[in-house]
Amino acid sequence: MKAVIADYRFLCHGLRIECTNGLIVRLTDYPRDLMMSGNLYQSDNGYQFTGSQSGTSMSPGSMDLDGIATITGIGRDQIAAGVFDSARLYVFATSWKSPLDNEEPIGAAILGRTTLEDDNYRIEMMSLVDALNQSVGRSYAPSCDKIFGGQTYAGCKKDLGPLTVTGAITGVTSGAVFQDTSRTEVDDWFGAGTIHFTTGDNVGLKPLEIKSYAANGTIETYEPAYYSVQIGDEYVMVPGCRKRLAEDCRDKYDNVLNNGGFRRVPASSQYQQVGTK
Repeated sequence: MKAVIADYRFLCHGLRIECTNGLIVRLTDYPRDLMMSGNLYQSDNGYQFTGSQSGTSMSPGSMDLDGIATITGIGRDQIAAGVFDSARLYVFATSWKSPLDNEEPIGAAILGRTTLEDDNYRIEMMSLVDALNQSVGRSYAPSCDKIFGGQTYAGCKKDLGPLTVTGAITGVTSGAVFQDTSRTEVDDWFGAGTIHFTTGDNVGLKPLEIKSYAANGTIETYEPAYYSVQIGDEYVMVPGCRKRLAEDCRDKYDNVLNNGGFRRVPASSQYQQVGTK
């Protein structure tokens, strides 16, 4: 039984989306904006919560969120750029007469596939219980499977703070190739890293993964920026790790002890051999 039940006489619902980049979107189905525990929840103009579905089994429930882009904090560029990928969503009931943030929790979900057509979007969500259906555990492979800079137990443990740099774009070739001639790092220093913009049209969008970096400051990303990059746009850039033992863990970061690769694991052709006298 739930610890708290919202007053059914003045029932309304709240919906909170917490993105991986720190962006939080708060919505309510009440006709007017509501202030809940010091946070403003915007009214339902422009979106429709289609409801939730769940049962008594361990099967995950499913939810959908339909809406019109650019309204209530969900923009077309944010959806297309993947800002809401893997975001957490929390749904709760409360009273519009005395609204409280997360008063009667209804469900939590992870945002999945997003369909965008013209200015209308639909976001599919899967209940957090679906995590029980996922395979867990490590896979043994020659390459390191750790997240670069991860500080969890037995993680990479490399501090990315001192490695992070800032700068401004001095030249643009295309949406995926641009340059900062003031950079002095060696070839491929930022390869497999990320760059995100702090000024210009791409502010607030997800970081772009860097495909290659040249010593003259040329940066190429796997995907083009959603908006055209302009000369003078400022950025924050983090170097990457290509998970190679010698070139990266040893020579680049002096972090061999935290390498997660298994280079000497025998192949199936070896451990399946029949013994001989």
